[in-house]
Amino acid sequence: MKNRERFMDYLAAYARKDLDAIDGLFADDVRLRDWKLFVQGRHAALAETAKNFESARSIEIDVLSTHESQRSVAGELRIRIDGEIELFVVDVVEFDDSGRISAIRAYLGRPSE
Repeated sequence: MKNRERFMDYLAAYARKDLDAIDGLFADDVRLRDWKLFVQGRHAALAETAKNFESARSIEIDVLSTHESQRSVAGELRIRIDGEIELFVVDVVEFDDSGRISAIRAYLGRPSE
């Protein structure tokens, strides 16, 4: 499986709010960083992900573009939360040798208009 496919699997699981699927994708020492927080370790990253899921009734993710390198994928995303909040985000996801997510760095942008 290519890293882009793994990236898309992660986004699909996130949009479904499927914490079990995400647990299977994370490496034990995964690092998660965004514009508000940094956590390290699978349990801490899953706890933060669970908080996001609990605070949203629905999550829709549109992938606007991707770039793949040997160990990572960057994706420009439009994320809609509860059909009301719209975020433009770039996620940079790194993978370890076993294909598990070892790091996610998320950068908040803004709409073009």
